[in-house]
Amino acid sequence: TDVYSNGYAFMALNKNNGKAQCWGHSSYGGSCNDLDFAGVTDVYSNARAFVALNKNTGRAQCWGDSSSGGSCSDLDFAGITDVYGTKPYWDPGAFIALNKNTGKAQCWGSPRYGGACSDVDFAGVTDVYSSTFAFVALNRNTGTGQCWGDSGRGGDCSGVDFAL
Repeated sequence: TDVYSNGYAFMALNKNNGKAQCWGHSSYGGSCNDLDFAGVTDVYSNARAFVALNKNTGRAQCWGDSSSGGSCSDLDFAGITDVYGTKPYWDPGAFIALNKNTGKAQCWGSPRYGGACSDVDFAGVTDVYSSTFAFVALNRNTGTGQCWGDSGRGGDCSGVDFAL
């Protein structure tokens, strides 16, 4: 059994049989009784939501606070190689799902804290990091980086030289 957490709730998951239990604040991920976790390969979290992903099929389920990424039924997770969430804290959060092979990405959750990334070019991205309020996507091969989220809390890196 693996245990996952966010800022308000926990999840215990047996990946072998897909059985899970969630507890904590029900609005922020502490309730998952109506979800099917069969085949889940990975679980991700941010402050107020969870994502359970089957990387083999591209099937994902999100639950918790919808404004923090707890709703993802309209997203396509086929080919996703990595998912990142903002660091757990009390503020709303966001997620990014990235296919490093194609550079295709989608962000959801709080737009203020990184849930909107349509202006970011993910081609060649090798690494993604997050804070509570923002993300940075790096291309180590070119020494470039892009940031998005709350500009006053790391979402603006226009003056940063990533090729140090």
